Amino acid sequence: QVQLVESGGGLVQPGGSLKLSCAASGSIFSINTLNWYRQAPGKQRELVAFITRDGSTLYSDSVKGRFTISRDNAKNTVYLQMNSLKPEDTATYYCRAVGVYNYWGKGTLVTVSS
Repeated sequence: QVQLVESGGGLVQPGGSLKLSCAASGSIFSINTLNWYRQAPGKQRELVAFITRDGSTLYSDSVKGRFTISRDNAKNTVYLQMNSLKPEDTATYYCRAVGVYNYWGKGTLVTVSS
């Protein structure tokens, strides 16, 4: 079992920044990739970014150049630095751990509004 707890969401103005964190605990040795997804109201959940065990990353086109995913293996934590935020980035952001099994966090809400 893997437990994931997201934090760092909140209200931010357009053009602002937020840094999300996802702390993993439990059978973390089984994790291969750590992913950030988001789901806006009335829309499907979409992949934002992922990072592999060796640090390779991938981003969706909508966030490329604005968001950065990173991981601190010593702290078992993955981060999502979000810059130049836009109203369309408003969503609940979820952390997902992929390995032998898949695990999801409960999400953290990000609202981009003036």
